[in-house]
Amino acid sequence: MKYFFALISFLFIIKTSNAQLFKKEKVTYDANQGRGSTDNKLLRWGYFLGFSSYDFNFDYNDDLRDIYVQRSPGFNVGLIGNLRVNSFIDLRLEPGLLITTRTLNYSQSYFNGVPDVKSSDLIREVKSTYIHIPLLVKISTKRINNFKPFIVGGFSTALNLSSNQDNPEDNKNGQFRTIKNPIFYELGFGIDFYLYNFKFTPSIRGLFGLNDELVRDEDPNSPWTSNIASMKTRGVFINFTFQ
Repeated sequence: MKYFFALISFLFIIKTSNAQLFKKEKVTYDANQGRGSTDNKLLRWGYFLGFSSYDFNFDYNDDLRDIYVQRSPGFNVGLIGNLRVNSFIDLRLEPGLLITTRTLNYSQSYFNGVPDVKSSDLIREVKSTYIHIPLLVKISTKRINNFKPFIVGGFSTALNLSSNQDNPEDNKNGQFRTIKNPIFYELGFGIDFYLYNFKFTPSIRGLFGLNDELVRDEDPNSPWTSNIASMKTRGVFINFTFQ
């Protein structure tokens, strides 16, 4: 489904913008029906849709086999608030909803000495529903005809609605818990395409966790959490933005 969405979006942008992007003469359309004011506005608004792939980066206490993280495609949707600083720099707030699932697969070596280990004990599904709030700096090149490349970076926080942080039950009861408020830094790049009625922007961005997100089990010798020194999110997402 995600590849179908990406293909439709790609074909749409090629069809509607090919004539504008590759003309030798300067094109005056600016995503505001040719009125020449879109990029000069102090504040601009928009929305984005996209998909993501999230992972965990583990540090371990002992040298056991790595925990294998099985990733599932995620979905992103949200709003954009853009503050113009000058012709090349913008500050951007992108609050959104991100939904993803990661499945942790443990090695049998984590359960040595534990009686009656079931196959279900080796697997933990970590569902995450993030209200994601990044504050980003966007640095653009000079506009070339009707497109403008840029890089973007900044910091973000999130409220994980699926964290189970306050759940009194832990992995003994099948509950893998994570903290509610992870913190990240983000880096990425993209291209603004100026169309007649709107500005379309595909971008790709990496996300890297700064704080340990694991809520440990009550048992200090828990096979699920005792060997994990830290567990931090990392991920990549592709967004399609409309302004």
